[in-house]
Amino acid sequence: SSEPYVYDKADYHYGVDYPKGLPEDKAFVHTGMFVGWLAEHHMFNADFEPDTREFMDHKITGAKLYELWDGCLISTMLTDEGNRFAWDYFDFDRGKYLSDYQELLVRKLPSPYHVADTWENYDIIKKRIDQRYAEWKQQQK
Repeated sequence: SSEPYVYDKADYHYGVDYPKGLPEDKAFVHTGMFVGWLAEHHMFNADFEPDTREFMDHKITGAKLYELWDGCLISTMLTDEGNRFAWDYFDFDRGKYLSDYQELLVRKLPSPYHVADTWENYDIIKKRIDQRYAEWKQQQK
């Protein structure tokens, strides 16, 4: 369809279940990790590629990159492949991303928003996304 599809907006998360007393920038972390992975795999359109360089150089995390884009992940930002993968894996209604995130990073923390925005955490979730992507690529054939 010609309408842009919104995968996520950080401000969706400030409302209802957002833990009191947590800084608002924690709302960028869970999607930011996926944004980082997309950046690393060149799945953003050319307009967004220049911004991804700081992430690639480990100067900013995926959450900071996502924050730079006002905490919006929208279909028009992504390549065709980026969209197809985000739709199948990341999209909250059908994808496994949040349950992977929960299993690997949230674990015993009080909420998904308590996950630390670190490169160590990114490396943990990145391995799982790599695995899901490989499986997804197989199914595309």
